[in-house]
This record gives sequence, structure tokens and C-alpha cells, in this order.
Amino acid sequence: MKMSMRFFRKLAFCLSAALLLFILAVIGFYGIKGYVMYRDAVNEKTIEERVEEVRGREAFTAYSDLPDFYVSAVVSAEDRRFAQHFGIDPIAIGRALWNDVRAMSFVEGGSTITQQLAKNLLFTQEKKIERKAAEVFAALAIEKSYTKAEIFELYVNTAYFGNGYYGIGEAAMGYFGKRPAELSDYECAMLAGLPQAPSAYSPDTHRELAEKRTGQVLRCMVRNKAITKEEADRIAGEQTAAFAAEGM
Repeated sequence: MKMSMRFFRKLAFCLSAALLLFILAVIGFYGIKGYVMYRDAVNEKTIEERVEEVRGREAFTAYSDLPDFYVSAVVSAEDRRFAQHFGIDPIAIGRALWNDVRAMSFVEGGSTITQQLAKNLLFTQEKKIERKAAEVFAALAIEKSYTKAEIFELYVNTAYFGNGYYGIGEAAMGYFGKRPAELSDYECAMLAGLPQAPSAYSPDTHRELAEKRTGQVLRCMVRNKAITKEEADRIAGEQTAAFAAEGM
């Protein structure tokens, strides 16, 4: 009996060690591929050159011209530890990996705002493991060179908002006929939710889904203690009344 128990313990240890080695090998393999992808991208055009191109766009909106409510909405919905992390969020990555493994598919990315900026600046939108690894290298480089305010500013100016609108400036004018600084709280929350699925949540073509997503953003803000539940209810209620008055 004792020999049998020792055998099974040894077998369990060997299997665990083999699994760990396999995981490390996979991480190493895709880590190398990701670094090569990152290196090729910055050799083609540096991050600094790409940033200057973004800042030169006609509809570029400075961080100082963004409503505080919009900034809070984006951070709450996309990356609530944005101010604390160094470009990647291990907690979010661990949660996303667990959900992806359970679903056997890419159902959650775990990307920070910095990683999403890296993707927008340097890579395609295609979901590949090596691209996720490349994002990590790019995000670490971006965090070394730019402040959090600059990173946020660049992200919202490169994000896709649907209907051909790239950047918060184009989206605010295209959807609401306003500059970002003129947006209402509800409009800020709606635009904060669009980049997750811009085609599905476009208020021009899928108003009901856009409103549901806006409600999710407001609830994220409540959980993040950016606003109270009473404030969220008031904002949602005011917009519902406005839509009813417009006959929408």
C-alpha cells in the first residue's frame, strides 16, 4: 500500500513537472514569435513616428479637451487598473486566460488600454497568440516613453468607433454633431462602450444594442466608484426621456 502511494505521488509529480515544462515551452515559443513581430513592426516605423502621425490628424483631440466623465467611463469599462499597472495587467490576463481555456476560444482578451493602443499603432486586428505577445513588448515600450495621460489620449484617438469613424473626434462629430468637450454624460458613456464591438454597438444602426452597452458602461462606473448608482440611473433616465421626445 505504501509503495503504491509513493508510486502515485511520483507519477503525479512527474506529470505536473511535464505539464509545467510544456507550458513554459509554449510561452517561450510564442514569446519569441511575439518579440520578432514587435521588432519587425518598429523597424518598419518607430513608435515615435507612428505617434506623430496620429497627433497630426485633423480630428485629433487633446487629453485636456476630453470630458472627465468620458475619461472615467473609458477607464471603468476598459481598464480599471490603468493608473496602477505598467502596461499589462496580470490579474486581467489571468482572468482572460481562464475564461478562454473554459470556452476553448478567444472570448476575452485581458488587454489594457496600453496594449490596445499598441495594437492600434503597430499591428493588425487579427487574433493570434503571437500578436498578443507582441502587444506586451510594445506596451512595455510605450509605458516607458509616454505618460498615462498621453497613452489615454493616443488610445482614444486611434480606436475605431464604427461607421468609418476613427478616434473620439470623428466619432463625437459623426454620431452627435459635437466636439468631444460638448458631449453629455450619456453620450460619453455610449462612446466609451463602442470600441469593444463598434459594428454591433453603433447607435446609427443598432440603437437598442448601443443603449444596452451604455447601461453596461454606467454599471462599470458604479462598480469602479466613479459615479453612484443614483447618478447612473439619473443619466440613463434623462437620455431615455430625450429619445422619447425625439421619437427615437
